[in-house]
Amino acid sequence: MYLIIGLVIVAVSIFVGYTMAHGEWAVLFQPAEFIIILGCAMGAFFASQTKYTFGLVIKSLKHLAADPGSSKSRYLEALALLYGLFSKMHREGVISIESDVEKPESSPIFSKYPNISKDTQLVNFIGDTLRVYLTTGDPADIDSLMDVDIHTMHEEGILPAHAVTHMAESLPGMGIVACVLGVVLAMGKINEPPEVLGHYIGAALVGTFFGILTCYGLFGPMGAKLENYMAEEHFFYNCIKEAVAAAIRGSTPLIAVEYGRRAIPYPFRPAFAEMEEKLKSG
Repeated sequence: MYLIIGLVIVAVSIFVGYTMAHGEWAVLFQPAEFIIILGCAMGAFFASQTKYTFGLVIKSLKHLAADPGSSKSRYLEALALLYGLFSKMHREGVISIESDVEKPESSPIFSKYPNISKDTQLVNFIGDTLRVYLTTGDPADIDSLMDVDIHTMHEEGILPAHAVTHMAESLPGMGIVACVLGVVLAMGKINEPPEVLGHYIGAALVGTFFGILTCYGLFGPMGAKLENYMAEEHFFYNCIKEAVAAAIRGSTPLIAVEYGRRAIPYPFRPAFAEMEEKLKSG
């Protein structure tokens, strides 16, 4: 939604400003320039991809019109789920949660929080971590394992953002390419009247304008949106990591989820009383 609103603002600003200056809109319509710029940029983009990274870019397109859903309620639900697991561990022993982490789809703890349990990647992150602890009984490297997992997810998630941003950064250069070709055409008309020559020079300059506009007004914001999306997800996984790590170190269930609460960004961080009420109500 924010991306769409931003792009509309960019388009309206250009339309209003150019109209106020009594600009001729027909001059800006240069299909040949657009084909050169966008075609070269897309070609360079494809040339820089692998099958793996291109697949990531395609999958990430859905994030452009979406939001990670970061909210106080999402964080509270995640902490409540973890509190349920930690409480069971505390009461009945670590081995008691084996069935929950092995088959989360049939776990009564996970089923209480459908918004979290439907996130397969998150469920696997929690389950795999606790499964390692169940198998080894050693909390020493669990922190590092989660850090590796989070780092890998973040690096993978940021690849599409970098790919789109790099393409955006190439567009002003492609605009110059189109502009130079337009100037070459204009030089071939050097003996034409000034109004004809001016038309060709103006058409050439549209290439520079279009390249810069699509870089900073279209594809640049798309790349930044994908990067911000992954940054919000990183905060969420870090919250889970802090809580799980504390529980495995031997903290009580309440202290463990408090570690997680303290890792939540301030706009989404619930007060301790809010969290306590959620934990009691389930």
